[in-house]
Amino acid sequence: MPFIKTVSLSSDASEAEPDDYPLGVPAIRSLSEAMLRLHPKCTFLVGENGSGKSTLLEGIADRWGFDREGGGRNRNLYAKELWSDLGPHLSLLRKTGCNPMDGFFLRAESFFNFASALDQFEEDPYTADNYFSYGGKSLHQQSHGESFLTLFNMRFHGDGVYILDEPEAALSPQRQLAFLVRMNDLIRDNSQFIIATHSPILLGYPDATIYELDENGLREIEYEESQPYQITNRFMKDRHRMLDYLLSDED
Repeated sequence: MPFIKTVSLSSDASEAEPDDYPLGVPAIRSLSEAMLRLHPKCTFLVGENGSGKSTLLEGIADRWGFDREGGGRNRNLYAKELWSDLGPHLSLLRKTGCNPMDGFFLRAESFFNFASALDQFEEDPYTADNYFSYGGKSLHQQSHGESFLTLFNMRFHGDGVYILDEPEAALSPQRQLAFLVRMNDLIRDNSQFIIATHSPILLGYPDATIYELDENGLREIEYEESQPYQITNRFMKDRHRMLDYLLSDED
């Protein structure tokens, strides 16, 4: 059962010009014509850098009530002036009568800042329980990959909405597989995931919808159509030929 059913642009954003950011990004502008229908279990956003997937994810997280830099709902770890410009222009249709008990917004690029803010809880008796819910050990005292897995295993409790921007950034291929197992356990425990990723491993999760964002807008695709899969598949099948072509001295 999805907590968030659809994402669309509000009417006040429908007249955005192509040069307007972020409303002018083609994939985001396309939401004024068609709603983004989220899978009740997992929705993936894929696309090249600059396609708008992280911006859209951030806007959804902001509209849902997460801190822009990452964390849970209404934690207020960061100044509100840092919040997304897109969030106020999005409309989220949620399932009536469904109130998640948990949730988290992960931004790989700002996870260091989140870990630093979390360390402020260590000596505060009123927030120590929150700190120890992340494993009882500073995330800065763990490797990048370990801190991500600690977050997934210790902080994510299920019955929640989890919005993740490139969670594979700190994970080896083996740890990505471990994440898929953890994600599946949380989905079985009534959770919904929205993930922006470049990982062909994560995209292989079988019960999900994949949307590709590009200069033409946003469209639903099959796993085998995704660029991460296609490029990785071509490389693995004939890496010597691809490398010879890429590293050739010819223009």
